[in-house]
Amino acid sequence: MAKNNELRPIIKLRSTAGTGTTYVTRKNRRNNPDRLVIRKYDSRIRQHVDFREER
Repeated sequence: MAKNNELRPIIKLRSTAGTGTTYVTRKNRRNNPDRLVIRKYDSRIRQHVDFREER
């Protein structure tokens, strides 16, 4: 059985707006093997933008 760290690693989501804003979250590698893209709020530009997984 895989450890929790290997199955659900901590990832950093960086804003595509170029502001440098980041979110930290966990993801399930079995369900989402590719890079994660989530639409979240960027407080520096006060809009919702895509945040992409950074490695």
